[in-house]
Amino acid sequence: MLYFAKWKIGLVLAICLAGLFFSVPNAIRGQADTLPSWWQPVTLGLDLQGGSYLLLEVETDVVVREQLEALVESARAELRSARIRYVGLGVEGTSAVVTIPQVDQRDEAGRLLADLDDAVTVTDEADGRFVMALTEEAMLERRNQAVEQSIEIVRKRVDETGTREPTIQRQGQTRIIVELPGVDDPQRIKDLIGRTAKLNFHLVDDRVSPQELNAGQTPPGTEIMPAAENNAGGPPRYAVRKRVEVSGDRLVDAQPNFQDNQPVVSFRFDTAGGSRFGRVTQENVGENLAIVLDGQVISAPVIREPILGGSGVISGRFSVQETQDLALLLRAGALPAPLTVLEERTVGPGLGADSIEAGALASLLGLVLVVVFMIASYGLFGGMAVVALFINLFLLLGALSLLGATLTLPGIAGIVLTMGMAVDANVLIFERMREEARNGRTLMNSIETGFRQAFKAIVDANVTTLVAAGLLFYFGSGPVKGFAVTLSIGIVSSMFTAVMVTRLMVVTWLRRGQHKALPI
Repeated sequence: MLYFAKWKIGLVLAICLAGLFFSVPNAIRGQADTLPSWWQPVTLGLDLQGGSYLLLEVETDVVVREQLEALVESARAELRSARIRYVGLGVEGTSAVVTIPQVDQRDEAGRLLADLDDAVTVTDEADGRFVMALTEEAMLERRNQAVEQSIEIVRKRVDETGTREPTIQRQGQTRIIVELPGVDDPQRIKDLIGRTAKLNFHLVDDRVSPQELNAGQTPPGTEIMPAAENNAGGPPRYAVRKRVEVSGDRLVDAQPNFQDNQPVVSFRFDTAGGSRFGRVTQENVGENLAIVLDGQVISAPVIREPILGGSGVISGRFSVQETQDLALLLRAGALPAPLTVLEERTVGPGLGADSIEAGALASLLGLVLVVVFMIASYGLFGGMAVVALFINLFLLLGALSLLGATLTLPGIAGIVLTMGMAVDANVLIFERMREEARNGRTLMNSIETGFRQAFKAIVDANVTTLVAAGLLFYFGSGPVKGFAVTLSIGIVSSMFTAVMVTRLMVVTWLRRGQHKALPI
């Protein structure tokens, strides 16, 4: 235990210097923007620098409903193609239903419906009524996909606004936590996050007369959609065909622009979407193409000629800010389901500054008390333990900075707790040395036995704490995870400083002089 190979000494010194190097940006936090991305200070959490907290819920029932409506449209197309007469086709609850009046067509209809989707079960009830329902596995998978997709889209939208170091994570089955440090007024971001931004292109059904439109009478496969506020000069409602001619999922870019000195949004499709858009405009020259955003018709221009370039323009009574926001939403993609804000909290920067001041005071007070106790109890060796304690703090801060961790108030509590625990290993070692010296062992023998015999107890004590921290991280969320991270890193760094750094200093002291007794 008292022999150090040169490579071990070099490794210990290298680790200590690395901790000091990566903790330096925290001393020059005001210049963080000029530092490289891999050399940044610890990110302060919402409770330390202020900001906004949002708890969102994904309305996954809407996703299931849309799946069933798509199933209805597919069933309508197949039954018409096979010339099978049907009535009552629609969605009821969590299933789609249809009735086949003619007995001789029911077997063929059952086969067609069963082949629509492998994730759909078809039940033939009495009097030719067929019930189509998604399997339990398919529903769970679709709901889970909706939540995961919503998280990614929310992250893209928040990143586009330039918010620094947001935290976006899942909570439970259908909820999303969004933390926006430094954002005091989250209204604009909340509006951006909450909009579904589902863009689709439909053909306007010109078979519906104005009288039928006002009366709400539409043929099968057509629905009435309201006009958006930005739809200048258009009617208040449109009869559009339910079939989506081109989906907004095919968009690859959207940018705010100007046309005839008016703010517009220019968009561009991918190859498949551009081909589809060109074919639709080529086959329907002279008809109106409705641009639908979140169930509202932004505009319904006449297709005067085929648009084969795969790009177009969305115009309306937009402001410059509205075109920027709409372009941002279209670039980030549409949410698969609406989001509901369940909880909203705003932490002012003043409160965060008070939290930092209180945490710093607690850390400084704890550090002073530990230093006084160690030096008073163990003299020179206590001073070595104090040096190791400061190195431990540099290692902890450097590791948090290197990992890009977020420091919160519970994280500061973990640091304060770590400072007290960091000297526990040294106390075990020094007490064992003192005990061996009282039993008449020589100085070198006492030091050797102290390090060797205390090592097992140190490992056992810290491993059990690491297990508890691991459970906190696995089962906890948010601040609890922050506490677990700082505690875990602090335990590992304190073991390193106690077993390696303090031992290196003691061995160096022992080798450099003719010492006869323990300086404790």
